[in-house]
Amino acid sequence: MFRKLYLVWLLMAGCVLYTLHACNSAGQQTAEERMPDTISYNFNIRPILSDKCFKCHGPDAAHREAGLRLDIPEMAFAALQDNPTAHALVPGDPDLSEVYRRIATKDTAEQMPPVSSNLKKLSPFEVDLVKAWIKQGAKYEKHWAFVAPRVVAVPKVDNAEWPKNAIDNFVLQKMEQKGFEPNAEADKERLLKRLSLDLTGLPPSLKMMDDFMADKSPNAYEKAVDKLMAAPQYGEKMALHWLDVSRYADSHGYQDDNYRSQWPWRDWVIHAYNENLPYDKFITWQLAGDQIPNGTKEQLLATAFNRNHKITEEGGVIDEEYRVSYVTDRTNTFGKALLGMTLECAHCHDHKYDPLSQKEYYQVLAFFNSVKEAGLQSVVGGPETYAKRPMMQISNDEAKNVLKFINKQDTDKLIVSIMADSEYVRKTYVLNRGNYDSHGEEVSMGTPKSILPFTANYPKNRLGLSEWLFNKKNPLTARVFVNQTWQEFFGKGIVKSSGDFGMQGDLPTHPELLDWLAVDFMNHGWDMKRLVKQIVMSATYRQSAAVTPDKLKNDPDNIYLARGPRNRLPAEFVRDLVLASSGLLNPKIGGPSVNPYQPPGLWEAATSGRGQLANYKQVHGPDLYRRGMYTLIKRTVPPASMAIFDASNRDQCEVKRLRTNTPLQALVMLNDPTVLEGARVLAAKLLQDNSNANDKLTKAFRLIMCRHPQEKELAILTAYYNDELKTMTKADAAKLLKVGEYPIPPNADKVKLAAMMKVVDAIYNLEEAITKT
Repeated sequence: MFRKLYLVWLLMAGCVLYTLHACNSAGQQTAEERMPDTISYNFNIRPILSDKCFKCHGPDAAHREAGLRLDIPEMAFAALQDNPTAHALVPGDPDLSEVYRRIATKDTAEQMPPVSSNLKKLSPFEVDLVKAWIKQGAKYEKHWAFVAPRVVAVPKVDNAEWPKNAIDNFVLQKMEQKGFEPNAEADKERLLKRLSLDLTGLPPSLKMMDDFMADKSPNAYEKAVDKLMAAPQYGEKMALHWLDVSRYADSHGYQDDNYRSQWPWRDWVIHAYNENLPYDKFITWQLAGDQIPNGTKEQLLATAFNRNHKITEEGGVIDEEYRVSYVTDRTNTFGKALLGMTLECAHCHDHKYDPLSQKEYYQVLAFFNSVKEAGLQSVVGGPETYAKRPMMQISNDEAKNVLKFINKQDTDKLIVSIMADSEYVRKTYVLNRGNYDSHGEEVSMGTPKSILPFTANYPKNRLGLSEWLFNKKNPLTARVFVNQTWQEFFGKGIVKSSGDFGMQGDLPTHPELLDWLAVDFMNHGWDMKRLVKQIVMSATYRQSAAVTPDKLKNDPDNIYLARGPRNRLPAEFVRDLVLASSGLLNPKIGGPSVNPYQPPGLWEAATSGRGQLANYKQVHGPDLYRRGMYTLIKRTVPPASMAIFDASNRDQCEVKRLRTNTPLQALVMLNDPTVLEGARVLAAKLLQDNSNANDKLTKAFRLIMCRHPQEKELAILTAYYNDELKTMTKADAAKLLKVGEYPIPPNADKVKLAAMMKVVDAIYNLEEAITKT
C-alpha cells in the first residue's frame, strides 16, 4: 500500500507541474479595477449596498435602523426620519447625500458601516463608484434578471484572430479589459478527453484517439464533435443533469421508502436529448403533456417529471397535509428549475428580497393543485404500489411499437406516475404561515407580475403556464437554461447561483454574453444541440487548462475564462470511466435501475422492514457493469460510493451539485470493488496482448488518462511493475485477485496479473484520471 501511495504521489507531482507550468504570459497585467463610463445600479452599486448597507438599511424590517431603506428609491430619496433636512441620496449631488458623506468620512463616530456592525468598510474604489453614481443621477434599475434579454451586438476585440465564434468575442472583450490573454488551445489528446467526457460522460476509445490524432484536416475537431453528439451516449450524459433537476429516484422516500417504477420516464429523457427535442417542447410536454390536444402516449409519459417528488406510504399521516406537500414540491421545482427563482421563500410570507408576494406564490401553486391524487394512497405492498395515481400502464406492445425508446423487458405490467387533473378545478387558497389547513384568501392561477404578467390570452392551466414560460418576453426561461448548459461544460454558470437569479443571487460574470446566448437560443427554435455545439466549438472551451502563477493569483476562480475548464468528474462518470477503460462497461441504454456492489447492511440498518427495498439484493452478470446513472437510488440510503462523490440523493430539485474534496473520496478509489475489479480485468487483458511491458503500460495509461505517458511517467510505472513482480507472493496475489465477480482467465499467471493489477489501480488513483483537464 505504501509503495502504491508513493507512486501515486510521484505521478501526481508531474500532473501538478503540468497544470502550473508557465504558458506564454507576455503582455499580461494584473487585473485592475476601472471606473466604468456609466455606473450601473445593478452591476456596480447594488452589490456594494447589499454587502455593506442592507443589513441595517434593507428589506428586513426587523433589523432596519433609522427607518431607512436603501433598496427602494422612494425611501432612499426621502427626508431622513431623524433629520428631515437631510437626505440619504440627492441625485446629482454627492456632497448633500448622507450616504456618500458617511461612507467617505474618516470620523469613526459617523462612519458607515459602523465599526460595531462587523461589516467591512467600503474600499476607496467602492466609495468612488458610489460618488460617481450619485453624480450621474443615482438611477435605480429594475433587477437585471427581470428585464427581458436584449439583442446585443457582438463586440470587436483587439485580438481578432482568436475568436472562433461569437462566444469568444464576449469572453475576450472581458479578458482584454482585465489585462489577461487567453491560453493556447489544449493539446489534441487532452482536448479529445475533455470533449468526450463532456458529450458522452465516457473516455474516448483508443481508436477514436488514434483517428483524431491522425486527422490533420482543418475540421478534425468539428468532426469529433459531430460524431460524439450523434452517439446514443450523448443522451445519457445530458440526461444526468436533468435527473437531478427533476429529483428522479427509484424509491418513494420517507420511512418505508418502497420501490417506484419511474424509469421509463428516464428512458424518455435520454431519447429526447438524442432526438434533439426543442427545449420549449421538452419542457411543455413535461409540464402539460396531458393537456395537449390530441396528445400522444409519449407526451403523457413526459409528465412523469411532475410526479418524481417524494410520496409517503406511512399509515397515520394526514392525507391533505401530504397532498399539499406534493403540490408545493412541484411548485418549488418549477421555480428553481425553469425560472431560477427561490419561489419557496414566499410559501409562508411575502418574499423578503425578491418582488414576489405570498399571494403570487399560491397563484403559481394553483396550476399544480388539481391533480387527481391523494396524500396517502396505499400501504407498502406489491407491484400495484410501484406507481401512484394518476398513472399510465405501458404494455409490451406499446413499448415495441409506440414507445420504442423504452428498454422494456417482458414483464407483467409496467406503470408510471403521470399528471392528470380532476374534472373540476380544485380551489386554491393562500395558506396562512404555510400551514396546509389554515386557508386565507382564495386565489386563481397566475404568475409573478415582476417577471411577466399572466394575461387573459393564456389558458388557465399548465399548458397556459408553458405558453407564458416560452413567451420571448419572459426574462428568465432562456437565460436560466443557457446558464445551466454553460455550467455543464465550465463547472459553473455565467450566473454562479444557477438556482437563484433573484436579488440575493450572484450577478452574471458576462451579462452581455448571457443575453446574447439567450436571444440566439430563442431565435433558433430553442435548439439544445445547437447551443451545446456553439459552446464546445468556441476557442474559450478549447483552451488549455494550464494556469500561470499570474492567472492563479489574479483570477483563482477563472471568472474571466482565460484558461480551460478543469473539474472532477461527477460521481456517476467516475464509475463509468473505470468501467469503460477496463472493458467492463455494459453499453445497454435505458431500462430498470440496478443494484451493483455495496457494503452490506446499509439498507437493512435504515429500513422499516417492509416492502421490496427492505433488503439489498445485488445484481450479477452484465447488470453489475451498467453505467452509474442506472444505479438504483433509494432516497433514504443513496448509493454510498456515489454519495461520497457528491451525487444527489434526489430528495428535491438540484440544479447544481456541491463539489467537495475529502479523504473519503481517495478511500473509495483505493478500495471500491468496482475500481479494483476494473484494474484486475484491464490487467488481464493487457497480459493477453502480445507486447512488451512498456507497451502494455502505455496502453493502460492511454485507456485511463486518454493520452500517451511522458517518458518519466512510463519509467515510474515500469519500475513499480517490476518491483511488484519481485515482491508479490502467490498468497498475496490470490488474496488480491478475489475482488469482483468477473472471471479470471483460466491460464493466467496470477503473480503477474496481481502485479499488473496494482499498477493499473495506481493509475486509476491519480487525480488526473477522474479530472477533466
